[in-house]
Amino acid sequence: MDTVATHTNPLGTEPILKLLMRFSIPAIVGMMVNALYNVVDRMYIGNSPSLGANGIAGITIAFPIMIILMAMGVLFGIGGATLFSIRLGQKKETEAAHVLENAFLLLIGGGLVFVVVGQIFLTDILVLFGASQDVLPYATSYLRIILFGSVFGVTSMGLNHFIRADGNPKVAMLSMFLGAGTNIILDPIFIYALDWGMEGAALATIISQSFSFIWVISYFLGKRSRVKLSLKALKPEWSVIKLIITLGIPPFALQIASSLLNVILNKTLIAHGGDLGISAMGIVHSLQTLLILPVIGINQGVQPLISFNFGAKQFDRVREAAKLGILSSTAVIMVGYLATRFFPVAMVGMFNREPQLLELGTFALKRWFLFTPLVGFQIIAGSFFQAIGKSKIAMTLTLSRQGLFLIPCILIFAHFFGMEGILWSAPVSDVLATLVTAFFFFRGLRDLERKAAKI
Repeated sequence: MDTVATHTNPLGTEPILKLLMRFSIPAIVGMMVNALYNVVDRMYIGNSPSLGANGIAGITIAFPIMIILMAMGVLFGIGGATLFSIRLGQKKETEAAHVLENAFLLLIGGGLVFVVVGQIFLTDILVLFGASQDVLPYATSYLRIILFGSVFGVTSMGLNHFIRADGNPKVAMLSMFLGAGTNIILDPIFIYALDWGMEGAALATIISQSFSFIWVISYFLGKRSRVKLSLKALKPEWSVIKLIITLGIPPFALQIASSLLNVILNKTLIAHGGDLGISAMGIVHSLQTLLILPVIGINQGVQPLISFNFGAKQFDRVREAAKLGILSSTAVIMVGYLATRFFPVAMVGMFNREPQLLELGTFALKRWFLFTPLVGFQIIAGSFFQAIGKSKIAMTLTLSRQGLFLIPCILIFAHFFGMEGILWSAPVSDVLATLVTAFFFFRGLRDLERKAAKI
């Protein structure tokens, strides 16, 4: 008999709007704070007299590798948390505990792989990803230390999804606050006061991630969690691992596509904009992170609602959660979008005020973000299929913008129109991806009962 959890999970009983606010607001705050890991690094480095534009370019070149690292946490974290939520909705608490245990093993193992492989092949990978001779020392100094903390970063990120699925979004938010807050405090000390440069920024990050790691492990070993992590019961179950990976493939594939996109974009920028173009797009990506992460927070809040109620066969609640998620994400993203329309110079100037970089960064910001308000719908509607266990459709939709449209647009438009063509590729891709996502999403809402019979 499943007796691991004795508390009533609110996901199946409380009003959807109330639950969405309870789960999404902490997730939004947590994601925004968590974004400061990379954004604050770029701000401090970009404003450092000894690092400046080359320092920003170094992090920008290193970023695709960091995305792959995050993808490992997403593969086992979101995949595991989705299965975890479905099993809780089905009132199979013991099976949910097994999912948690197997995901933990996968996260630790994935982090260790990155430590070993990253240290052996780091320089070759950075050159392959587009690092020039001027930028390579900055990227190497930063990323070599980041990779030493892979286990902390991957595991804390992955288990944070389980904390939210366990019904404690505020605890998940606090784990992000702990890590990002520590990073914000340590960055100026290590970069400026101790003059450790790129190494200091990286060291501040992995120390912060280690604190988050300790926090999430203590949660599942302590009294606050509904489902416990039993270290004595850690044993791989291949059937569970297969399901975790299957459900985690769509968001994992999105992260890998994002990494590939950044590599292709960096190489194309080198050809048409040089290191200055890479620095400018590095700033744009930092601002894009701040703009999109509230939507990711809403998505993280709405996913356990959809998964749990789908498992419990409460389909009206599933539809309501999806629709409210789309409306709220679109409203939130509009706030940030309007800021990029009215204050582009000020936003770019937070990172660096060199005249050439400021001019190109402002121009890039206006073009790249033209149709960004559509992204809220894309993310929630695409992840809807992830939440109900339909990984193939979810993977198609999550890859549509970056893999199917944006990468080809960058390559084709850059060939004919140079730097400006690169910047127009994003709004064109946003429109095309929205049309494809809408086609699948509205059909999916109608067919929920039939899809549930196959899980």
